[in-house]
Amino acid sequence: MPRAPHSSLPSGTPAGDVARYLQRLVTERGYSPRTVDSYRQDLAVLASIAGGRGWGRIGQADLRRWIAQSVRQSAAPRTIARRLSAWRGFFDWLAEQGSVAANPARGLRAPRVGKRLPKALSPDQAISLAQAPPAGEGEKPFETLRDQAMLELFYSSGLRLSELTSLDVRHFAESGLRSASWLDLAEAEVTVLGKGGKRRSVPVGAPAIEALRRWLAERDRWLAVHPGADQRALFLSALGRRLANRTVQVRLKRMAQRRGVPADVHPHVLRHSFASHLLQSSGDLRAVQELLGHSSITTTQVYTSLDFQRLAKVYDAAHPRARRR
Repeated sequence: MPRAPHSSLPSGTPAGDVARYLQRLVTERGYSPRTVDSYRQDLAVLASIAGGRGWGRIGQADLRRWIAQSVRQSAAPRTIARRLSAWRGFFDWLAEQGSVAANPARGLRAPRVGKRLPKALSPDQAISLAQAPPAGEGEKPFETLRDQAMLELFYSSGLRLSELTSLDVRHFAESGLRSASWLDLAEAEVTVLGKGGKRRSVPVGAPAIEALRRWLAERDRWLAVHPGADQRALFLSALGRRLANRTVQVRLKRMAQRRGVPADVHPHVLRHSFASHLLQSSGDLRAVQELLGHSSITTTQVYTSLDFQRLAKVYDAAHPRARRR
């Protein structure tokens, strides 16, 4: 489980500086515990480079040697780039505190990171996967209806995994506790708290609404004989708890295998499929950005490349002058 920053450590020491910076990421930037833990690991590497000399004694030459050594050890370019980015932010903060005179990570470039396009199902594969389960597929109506509702909601609304599992069955504001994310069945939408603490509302399509209605009816029957279960969570485990992220991943993969979809299906594949298919149909990049909850349009533009690859394959397969002789 990700650890919380220890802001009680004394400032002016390497450990204290790191703890204060991580605390700032939580309180001012709204970073998740998992993201903060990644920063902690990156700054631990930086502390090993400092070797007890203090942050101000680290120069560009030290960081260049680390980059060269990482490349020799076959470290992923993406990992090197991420660490350099984390160090730039940390040194900028140290400079604001007056702890360093300059940022040695500024001006350094990581090895080129290859552009990694997201995987997506074809529209036919997505429809096949989302069709009603064949007879005998599900273990019990509880699991079958729940899993079908999750699958439909992922593909209908492009949610992240954590956004789906955090959904409440409706908006709660009682006993000092307010829902962070919830389903509004009457309005056919979900409101979720995404990355960076940004809240957005996303429409839910008719097939997903119907699947959710069937699941909610089964959920009500199940809760009537399990009064100690979580009354707020939209998706429940057989133990009556909010469904865990890992359980959702396993269930989706199993559903895809049973339905004969030849792909490694996981929640992010369904999110990518949602975005790609919506962009292919509408061409509205800005709308897709809003629905996905991306802060920058640049993040969403990767789907234009994905769509172009699809068009290129159609061209190569169909145009009489496209094939090389």
